[in-house]
Amino acid sequence: MSEWRECKLGEITTVIGDGLHGTPQYDDHGEFFFINGNNLNQGKIIIKQDTNKVNEQEYIKHKKPLSDKTILLSVNGTIGKLALYSNEKCMLGKSACYINVNDNVDRAFMYYVFTNNDFQNFLIETATGTTIPNVPLKGLREYTFNFPPLPEQKAIAGVLSSLDDKIDLMHRQNKTLEAMAETLFRQWFVEEADEGWKEKTIDDIVSIKGGTTPSTKESSYWDGDIYWSTPKDLSNHQSVYMFETERKITEKGLEQISSGLLPKGIVLLSSRAPIGYLAITEIQTAINQGYIAIICDKKVSSYFMYLWCKYNIEKIKNSGNGSVFQEISRGVFKQLSVLVPTKEYLNKFDKNVEPVFNKIRVNQTQIRILEKFRNTLLPKLMIGEVRVEA
Repeated sequence: MSEWRECKLGEITTVIGDGLHGTPQYDDHGEFFFINGNNLNQGKIIIKQDTNKVNEQEYIKHKKPLSDKTILLSVNGTIGKLALYSNEKCMLGKSACYINVNDNVDRAFMYYVFTNNDFQNFLIETATGTTIPNVPLKGLREYTFNFPPLPEQKAIAGVLSSLDDKIDLMHRQNKTLEAMAETLFRQWFVEEADEGWKEKTIDDIVSIKGGTTPSTKESSYWDGDIYWSTPKDLSNHQSVYMFETERKITEKGLEQISSGLLPKGIVLLSSRAPIGYLAITEIQTAINQGYIAIICDKKVSSYFMYLWCKYNIEKIKNSGNGSVFQEISRGVFKQLSVLVPTKEYLNKFDKNVEPVFNKIRVNQTQIRILEKFRNTLLPKLMIGEVRVEA
């Protein structure tokens, strides 16, 4: 640790700034995405379904000095999310802060400094505002941390990056596997559909349930050991299965939800703001009112319904209504039509697609293990408790 020194963030950066304080002129045909803090996640810029676009003229008007030395950080609303800028065509909103590190600083190392709990806790403590937290840029420049020589910065970042690369590889494998499952569904149930198949409603082939939010004013309902999910849990969901939820409730909280604790293996579909987030639960969970819970206890499997929803997502969205935000009610969803083949045909499809879903589940489990190991190792590396050779 003798070669390490204590420094402030402002000492090793060329600039710390934020994006546009206001609303740009949107252009549906623009080439540049208007991103905010909620578009940053796990080192990447995430383009969502509702991300707005701007044209080149509007981009140039509000352009920021982004480069391969830039780290993006969410500083307003949801704080602490990160992305490494990689020449994406994007324009920044006010909740996306850009941090440009000096030439003698390893950007990847600083990314891991920012993911460490010490920095994340600093953001929470520094933030102002009771309704919408905001991290002042002046306060951000004052963050103090242990700073090793450049060779050790690179070595630390190398160890952590290797773990993240393995995690990213499995995420990419899962995307490929999911695409394979979608292709199988399209071949079996669209391209090779039989005229003799019967047209049913969703209500004929599965059970549908909704959820509730227990009163947040009643503390005895919250922070228990029962999973309770909202569509927010799926906003940055990267694969098929849900293993955990951000919030949990107590037995008393569960009593407030008429649908109760839903079984493992159901399909969750977000029904509003936005419509279309999907997951198969790997846990028993209660849900809020933003979901349609699809319980496959009649004619079809969770595999079928997950893939049916993915293939028919535009049909589902177009069935929604609402002046403030689009929403599809359980009643409307229940009446959507589905072509249903024979039980034998469905069983044969499940046997073909099950290995694909099992591999996705295994990969997600391994991802969770690697992430836990990385998160344990990270703070030890950041204070020099665990050293790596430069």
